[in-house]
Amino acid sequence: MTASPAPGAYDPYDVQPTIWQRHADYVGAVAVFFLTVILTVVMFPPYHAPEFAYAFASPALFWAYRRPSLKLFAWTLFAAQAVAWTIILSWLHHVTWLGLFLLGPFVGAWVGLWYLAGWWVMPRLVGRPTLVRLAAQIGLAGLWVVCEWTRSWFLGGFDWLPLAASQWERNSILQIAAYTGAGGISFVLIMMNVGFAAYANRLLCEGRVGLGKRSQEFFFALFLCLVCLCVLITETFHRQAFAQRLGRVAFVQPDIPQEVKWDPAKGQGIVNVLQRLTLQTWSSGPDLILWPEAVTPWAVKGDPGTQKFVEGLSRRAQAPILLGSVGEIPSPAQRPGAAPATEWINGAFVVAPDFGLQNAYYAKRKLVPFGEYVPLRPLLGWLSKFVPIGDGDFVAGTDPSPLLLNLRSGLQAAGILICYEDTYPQVARRTVLAGADFLTVLTNNGWFGEGGAAYQHAAHSVLRAVETRRPVLRCGNAGWSGWIDEYGSIRFVFTNAEASVYFRGTKTMLIDRDSRWIGRKSYYVEHGDWFVLVALLLAGFGYAAIATSRAAPPEPVE
Repeated sequence: MTASPAPGAYDPYDVQPTIWQRHADYVGAVAVFFLTVILTVVMFPPYHAPEFAYAFASPALFWAYRRPSLKLFAWTLFAAQAVAWTIILSWLHHVTWLGLFLLGPFVGAWVGLWYLAGWWVMPRLVGRPTLVRLAAQIGLAGLWVVCEWTRSWFLGGFDWLPLAASQWERNSILQIAAYTGAGGISFVLIMMNVGFAAYANRLLCEGRVGLGKRSQEFFFALFLCLVCLCVLITETFHRQAFAQRLGRVAFVQPDIPQEVKWDPAKGQGIVNVLQRLTLQTWSSGPDLILWPEAVTPWAVKGDPGTQKFVEGLSRRAQAPILLGSVGEIPSPAQRPGAAPATEWINGAFVVAPDFGLQNAYYAKRKLVPFGEYVPLRPLLGWLSKFVPIGDGDFVAGTDPSPLLLNLRSGLQAAGILICYEDTYPQVARRTVLAGADFLTVLTNNGWFGEGGAAYQHAAHSVLRAVETRRPVLRCGNAGWSGWIDEYGSIRFVFTNAEASVYFRGTKTMLIDRDSRWIGRKSYYVEHGDWFVLVALLLAGFGYAAIATSRAAPPEPVE
């Protein structure tokens, strides 16, 4: 029997916990909140810190080992993701503040759902056999891929900035996208996040020593990174020996301010800018001249004056022009005997110096809600679209067929993606299946100011280049303009003396392609989103592995 200490004597067991000890869960919540927000924001463009994508979720997953309450964990991560995505999409305020404060938290909440699975899984890894822990790890990574895939179609889809887009300037990990799509990149990144969290818990909290400090989850993820590196070396080895000239392409970047773009009184000024910049390209001898999305103040198809202007400019520049413009076309639902009806499209057109405006054109397939059409028009018919062209909504195209260009290198098929269509993998995939030799993105990021929107948008083009193994040529109204090769390497980006992409000018560049991919389709193009189904099966397998296994008894304390 231990004697009680004398009155007034020091009792080592009678020490009041510090404020940090009493509120440890809330201290952890604050730390996880700020770390998650910062790492999530800076891993995406316009910041150049893609390495944080390997660990952005690790603080939350490490915290999950401590078994915080579900309510505290959920609110912390939902709040962190809502704040992070509102910051990431902050450029949207140039169009609508309301849209920003609705879309940012919505995307954040959607991403935040995955963290709830992490809260359930991570503490259950302690004491489990190695194979069970690895199964749970790949299950979490597979679940992330499935969650990202649902963003591409739910409520019309907003597939902006999947995790893979963070790596747009690091093509060492990108090459597996030619087989798995961008989901494979996201899968490897989440594997690393889980691996880092597991390793930290093993080192800091499980008291392991010697060889016991090793984390199989971490080394398994590291192995997958090495696989990606091996694919890079295999696919890109000696590629310069297979370079084949596609042509000299002039990128025309008119930098037309959005506030004057649809002002009829400013139309002639826009025409003058296009004429001056296009004629500047003549001395460089381009095979093709690119104009961005909806660049003409009037419809090139449907307005005879605009058509005549562009045809004359093509003859004077002695090169075909591939341009984005609105078009007024006959309606296919014409009633017999009724007055001629037309409909409006956001399209791409080819004007050749010898034949003029081609009959074939491309109509944008993915329209921007409230920008080019009003969704749920029976309920929201009182709203107007942002683009003040035509009396009603734009009409979405359905045909992915490329446009033919007669270049010095021969007849080439240009696959067209307009505006944010390059954020949708399946849209680009169908374009290549239709016979595209290369992809051309015509866009106008002038809506969104000079923040990160143009860089974030360009990141998707890098993913589409790798997935389809097709060069991607991008022409923006004020940037980002340039080209990306089949392996996701940015071969040229149009910048001024201040290294900004936001300016007016023109530049002609020699474009080449890898002859090994001419007429050949990547595995992803041929088979589509097969990896999403595999990811779903892996998620189910990971859950089953945890649910049917038992934790080992705790090790004796020596």
